[in-house]
Amino acid sequence: MTFPKIRTAAASTLAAAGLLITLAACSTPASTRPNPTATSSEAASSTSASAAAESGPCDGVKVIVDSGAIKQAAATESVCVPVSEATTAAKVLEQADVKTEGTKQYPAELVCRVNGVPAADFDITHKGGTYREECATMPAAFAYWAIWIKPASGDWTYAQEGLATQQVKPGESLELLYTVDGAPATPAA
Repeated sequence: MTFPKIRTAAASTLAAAGLLITLAACSTPASTRPNPTATSSEAASSTSASAAAESGPCDGVKVIVDSGAIKQAAATESVCVPVSEATTAAKVLEQADVKTEGTKQYPAELVCRVNGVPAADFDITHKGGTYREECATMPAAFAYWAIWIKPASGDWTYAQEGLATQQVKPGESLELLYTVDGAPATPAA
């Protein structure tokens, strides 16, 4: 059966967009970076919440933001978000005070920046040279935030959905991990 060219092109475009959304949505690293504009008391509060999450088990969802391959942000941090049932990743990140930004073309479907990282004026070094993320359409295939989920007992898996629809449950971990040229390939913890 032959499909009209328009239908085939639309299907190809949708498939490519779906793949890129999945890739970009899978950037949920192992720590929550401090807000670069946070006051010192806000930063201290975030740091103490992170320390509490690291020191003991999390009855809710452990949120981790890790800038991974770029060193623009502070060290990897995490926070425990109290949830009692399956909740969207977007809601959990909101409760953790993690600010995500999509692209102009895909404002809610993709993750382009997390807590302002990478900044629009930051040079990302990769195999092909340097790159600046403009957050216009799709993040670069070689430099993006990936979303990872880890069950209470198990290994990290790449999220199969974006933040708005990906569900996380109590006992799970949610990581936003920034990857450049395929590294880091998976969350560290």
